[in-house]
Amino acid sequence: MDITTLTIGLLLPLLGTMLGSAFVFLMKDEMSERLQKSLLGFASGVMVAASVWSLLIPAMEMSALSQPAAVGEALMSVLPAAVGFLLGMGFLLLIDELTPHLHIGTDKPEGPRSHLSRTAMLVLAVTIHNLPEGMAVGVVFAGAENGIANISLASAIAVSLGIAIQNIPEGAIISMPMRAAGNSKWKSFLIGSLSGAVEPVGAVAVLLLASLLMPALPYMLAFAAGAMLYVVVEELIPEASNGRHSNLSTIGFAIGFVLMMVLDVVMG
Repeated sequence: MDITTLTIGLLLPLLGTMLGSAFVFLMKDEMSERLQKSLLGFASGVMVAASVWSLLIPAMEMSALSQPAAVGEALMSVLPAAVGFLLGMGFLLLIDELTPHLHIGTDKPEGPRSHLSRTAMLVLAVTIHNLPEGMAVGVVFAGAENGIANISLASAIAVSLGIAIQNIPEGAIISMPMRAAGNSKWKSFLIGSLSGAVEPVGAVAVLLLASLLMPALPYMLAFAAGAMLYVVVEELIPEASNGRHSNLSTIGFAIGFVLMMVLDVVMG
């Protein structure tokens, strides 16, 4: 795989976050509730579609190829995906329980009691949420590099691009409330951008790990899917459906889901 293509693919999600965080320079007031609901729904749709088409399905296909024809072939092909998915969900649940953080759009702390500032807890929260996205990018590029599980370089780029697209509203959702709370535009932009800095780090770490543990790749694909869907179920959907204008989040979800599905199928 060309190093330039790989570098661009790994950095795309961070660039999406930075672009979204830059909205703080373009918008004077706090983000409207209608826009926030729409963007949260859109981000949820992208992540769900990416989890299914780019992670869970390839994980099952890879497992099926490695299993001999037998009566229990179907069960054995889905077992690694099921185990990896549950481990991914459990991993994010454990981090959520052990780490003091804030939910997007709220001021209520979650996790253990802490004397950390609101800004510090917000940074922890977005770091937790972006970690599985970085892992997903790393694992699909590992699959493309090794030519397995029907994961092509184009489909890996599609995953990275899809996550970058959903990171645009995510960056804005982080930076705009920071600005409304009285922080400077540059500080709000930097904190919003910082939330995406963990993604290329996580991608590289998983990419290196996957190259050493190729038999575990189906589990890692499903693990990333479980972690991403945990973020959707625990964070994005509750915030998107709470209060007024929840229908806008539903429309945003549909658009994000279809966009990511088309990107994955066309580019894959």
